[in-house]
Formats: sequence, C-alpha cells, structure tokens
Amino acid sequence: MLYDAWDGNVMARNIHRYLADDHRRLDGLLDRATADPENIDATAYAQFRAGLLKHIGMEEKVLLPAAQKRRGEPLSVAGRLRLDHGALAALLVPPPSAPVIAAIRAILKVHNPLEEDPGGMYDQCEDIVGNEVEVILNQLQNCAEVNVLPHVDNAFVTDAARRALARAGYDLKL
Repeated sequence: MLYDAWDGNVMARNIHRYLADDHRRLDGLLDRATADPENIDATAYAQFRAGLLKHIGMEEKVLLPAAQKRRGEPLSVAGRLRLDHGALAALLVPPPSAPVIAAIRAILKVHNPLEEDPGGMYDQCEDIVGNEVEVILNQLQNCAEVNVLPHVDNAFVTDAARRALARAGYDLKL
C-alpha cells in the first residue's frame, strides 16, 4: 500500500503512482534526447518514443477499458485523452525535429495534468476499479513492449500529423 501524495493517508493509489512515475521517466528521456537542440540524442529519443507508445497502450488497452467496463460508460475525459493520444502517436512517426518536439511538449503539458492531478483520470480509475487495483496494476506492469517501426519522413505523414493535431484541438506548427 502506498501513501497518497496529497494528504498522507494510506490509500491504494498504486496505479496513479506507477503511471505518474512513468510520465516522469518519459519526461527525463525527452529532456535527455533534446539537451542539445541542434543534435537530438537518437538513443534517448528512441527510448522515449517506445516508452510513450507503450504508455499510451497501457492506458488505451488496460486502464480506460477497465474503468468503462465497471462504470458501464466511458469516463467523461476519455474522448479528450484519446484525441491527445492520437496526436502524440502521429507526432512519433516522423523523425524528431524542433517543431515535432515542441508539439509533443505542448500536448504533454496539457495532457498529463488531466491524468495526474487530484481527481484526474488516474484517481477516477482507481476509485472505479476499487478492490481490483492490484489486478489492474499487474496488467499495466505486464504490458508488452511496443514494436516500433522506423520513422517515416514524407508529406503524407506530416499532413496526417497536422490533421491529428487539429482533431485534438491544437494549433501547432509542424
């Protein structure tokens, strides 16, 4: 049992802690990859890319469906999160560039608080799944690594990423 980060009470906030810690790990990888903006660290970016795709998969394939199954309907924030996930995934297809990195950072700045803030998606999911928190956490921890394809750099990919950004409500330049 972990301590709740907000009030010190012992609570089953294991899912929240696990996924929020993963956000910080991913932020660290992106920071490392872009420490020198003129020379992106390809290894760190590849780890970030694979990690973000896996993280999105954990939420889309395990957490959101578990909450929907127990509620009988999706969380109210699920649609917003899915649009962000789609935009992020689209941005991971082209090679990293300053505009792509800026767009990823802009989305994550808005997206992560929707999940992590008190009462956010992680807390809602833990409340909904109740005594199945450890089962869901185990499923999240055992999600397979994502098979990441090589980057694609062409006009079709750039246009698809722009459309995904627009669908998600972002006016960001690529």
